[in-house]
Amino acid sequence: MAAEHANLSKILAESFDAKVAKRVGELAPVANALKEWDNTNESISELRSLLNDPEIDPELRSLAIEDLESSSARLPTISDNLKKSLIPKHPFADLPCLLEIRPGAGGDEAGLFASELLRMYIAFCSRRGLRTNIVKQDVEDGPSNDRLTEAIMEVENEGSYDILRTETGVHRVQRVPATETKGRTHTSAVSVMVLPSFPEAGGDENDYEDPNSDYYVDPQEVRSERMRASGAGGQHVNKTESAIRLTHIPTGITVSMQDSRSQHANRKKAWQLLRARLAEARREAREEEMVKLRRGAMGGVAKMGRGDKVRTYNYSQSRCTDHRSGITVHDLASVLDGGHGLETVMESVRGWLVDREVQMMVAEEAAKGSTGINAKVK
Repeated sequence: MAAEHANLSKILAESFDAKVAKRVGELAPVANALKEWDNTNESISELRSLLNDPEIDPELRSLAIEDLESSSARLPTISDNLKKSLIPKHPFADLPCLLEIRPGAGGDEAGLFASELLRMYIAFCSRRGLRTNIVKQDVEDGPSNDRLTEAIMEVENEGSYDILRTETGVHRVQRVPATETKGRTHTSAVSVMVLPSFPEAGGDENDYEDPNSDYYVDPQEVRSERMRASGAGGQHVNKTESAIRLTHIPTGITVSMQDSRSQHANRKKAWQLLRARLAEARREAREEEMVKLRRGAMGGVAKMGRGDKVRTYNYSQSRCTDHRSGITVHDLASVLDGGHGLETVMESVRGWLVDREVQMMVAEEAAKGSTGINAKVK
């Protein structure tokens, strides 16, 4: 008996296909959501049929009405779950992420608001139980350390890219600066970019040793330079060449890292950031091609890229408006504290993303059908 069991285990192990198992895992949520949707609609249809029976027992009618109300109330949520499950998973959805924050137009105000956004995301991650690590934090020289010139925060948890990818884009702030003597409202901008991160040992399609992977970077195409660090940080940074600058020659993408005293640590972080930026750039290029294909079918496609204005934070009105989903939250303090207000806005954008993807899928199918008809006519 033991020998038969061992033989069966061996056969199962030999027949196991990791790719098939992964695909089954991806399709399971779709099958479950579709089954729940079918069962709920079938139940609603049966209950309505039952209520149309004039000879139905009054007590049974009362129970049927309750069940119908309950099933009808659940149907929108079930439909949303089915809609979400049909959308192809983002290629970076399961990965940790790097969140880049850079001030744009607005001078000192932009640098100050960039610092506030960094604190907002740290607080949000803390509330969600996400582990964070500041990879890079550069501030302007001067008496204040609040004027950020660049910050990179790593969120180490798997799936954090999918949680935070709604934040990519230009964030505007409208408020009266502390230095403004006439009470005029100023508008400043900060750019936020969410990049994929990945473990040291790659695997599957995320293996940075695989030339076909988005993460692959040919070392021969990267120029590495050692430099003396600049800015705040004590005497050490100005005496040793611990800073590293990497330049990807084909694209011109440059990464500088000087936060650590260790040249090895700076090099490691620089390579991590370079791979992340190149992977995101390659994904954006593919998405841009898809947008061009869809634009003809949809008459314009909304984007969510690094140069797109996505959100406005208005201090005088204590409101935060997201320009993609259209939601406005009149509780700016809760947003900036990384609390319920920010989660509400982010959830609204996730819903917008789902609706946008569904529209794109429908447009693609319609375009395919139109192409097929035209081909037959010719």
